Amino acid sequence: MTFILLDAGSVEALHDMVLNPGELQGRARDKSLEGALGRVDNRLIYGMIGDVFNLAAAYATAISTGHCFNDASKRTAYRAMLVCLQLNGIRIDHDTAEVGDRIIALAQGLIGEEAMADWLRMKAR
Repeated sequence: MTFILLDAGSVEALHDMVLNPGELQGRARDKSLEGALGRVDNRLIYGMIGDVFNLAAAYATAISTGHCFNDASKRTAYRAMLVCLQLNGIRIDHDTAEVGDRIIALAQGLIGEEAMADWLRMKAR
């Protein structure tokens, strides 16, 4: 299965778009966005991502838990997840507050990547 993937430059551009005035710009000095995205690439290489919903959930997990940005990592994870789905032909019906709560729970380890993928499947139109 071939997917359209996100790279560090596109994720960084998404991050810049979600920042509000006054929030800290840029990447965290001690974290690697490429390393976080590499976790997704490795899961693809080893056949651990079966569909676009798993891929989008993997991006959301890697970005939200990687804390690669000085601010807005979870909002960037949310936007990257949606863009991944859209680039691969999927739209979801969702409430922004609901998905925000899910991204926070994902970042805190309260829900897992597979639970996020299942939720995305349920919300697909």
